[in-house]
Amino acid sequence: MMARIQIPLDVLTSRLNLGDRFANMRSGSLSSRFSNLRPISEFFDIKRVSKPANFAEMQSRVNYNLGHFSSNYAVVFVALCIYSLIGNPWLLFDIVFLVAGMYLIGWLDGRDLEIGQNRFTTLQLYMGLYVTAALIGLIGGLLGTLMWLVGAGGVVIIGHAAFLDKPIDEAFSGEAV
Repeated sequence: MMARIQIPLDVLTSRLNLGDRFANMRSGSLSSRFSNLRPISEFFDIKRVSKPANFAEMQSRVNYNLGHFSSNYAVVFVALCIYSLIGNPWLLFDIVFLVAGMYLIGWLDGRDLEIGQNRFTTLQLYMGLYVTAALIGLIGGLLGTLMWLVGAGGVVIIGHAAFLDKPIDEAFSGEAV
């Protein structure tokens, strides 16, 4: 007989501080998330664009810019998502189908759906909805679109963060005198 392996999840997650990070995300509203949007002139400051001298400098720039422009990068990612949905009507239909189906099933308030002699429970309705949506997603190229989003988002966001130099006042703040 084999013994069960107990994995202490709280020990694993406490090191990453995931609870506090997600609590901060839940407590803030969408408007507060985007309240620290940087001006477009600062985001597209071509005077500060330069090739990093080495990997350490690139890493320093990426760390700084990801924190400094996090809301701007979220807007860029949302724009890429909208672009990918406009270019793929099957996925747009799939999302509308899924949201409308969940709304209509929720409208039943837990009651069974009766159509003639047939009776469908909410579990059966949700399962049918999810299976149908998954099939439409496969037909619509969901995995390819997700891979494109990861690739395009990574290239645009990490590329911007790596090539945009820190402001002069920030560049000298990390150096010891």
